[in-house]
Amino acid sequence: MSVILLVEDDASIQSSLSLYLKENGYEVLCAGTIARAREMVEKDPDLILLDITLPDGDGLSFFRSLDKQIPVIFLTARDDESLQIKSFDLGAEDYVEKPFSPQVLLSRIRNVLRRTSQNDIVVIDGLVIDMNSAHVSRDGKEIVLSAMEYRLLQIFLENRGKLLTREFLLDEIVESCGDYVNDNTLSVYIRRLRNKIEKDPVHPEILQTVRGLGYRFS
Repeated sequence: MSVILLVEDDASIQSSLSLYLKENGYEVLCAGTIARAREMVEKDPDLILLDITLPDGDGLSFFRSLDKQIPVIFLTARDDESLQIKSFDLGAEDYVEKPFSPQVLLSRIRNVLRRTSQNDIVVIDGLVIDMNSAHVSRDGKEIVLSAMEYRLLQIFLENRGKLLTREFLLDEIVESCGDYVNDNTLSVYIRRLRNKIEKDPVHPEILQTVRGLGYRFS
């Protein structure tokens, strides 16, 4: 489970956003000041959501002072292009203006964590997935996936162990790829993916169907 440090002094935003992130499978640490954020950083979060304007200083200075390599997404109510440029020049992964859609922010969080994850190689029942090179293999033999099959595999890996409905999968594909996929096409992609990654596609052990509910990736 990825750990996110949310540094936000607006209590309502902190409360609602932390709840939303927890509901989507993240552990969330909260801080309303830079002083508290410095304490929370010692717990080695995987990502920091950082407000720029805080009661005891500004997020840019805090980010600059960090002695750990932790990816940061800045959150701000200030519509200032120069501030955005400065954030990226400092090394920020992303910059999100308030008010923002929680769903869009979640997608950006997933993209950042996917890019910066230290667990580049995943091994499941002999299936080897190199997230850094998008290379998939079994027993040393490469498994060639289409772009959509690989994106579907990524979605399952990001939500490993969770029950995923077909509606969720369709929404994720549209949100991340911008491609519309109907229910029948989704079935085709899942069948193709299963045929390629399973030892025995007729009796799948990795990509399992939960009858009447959806799918679970072991």
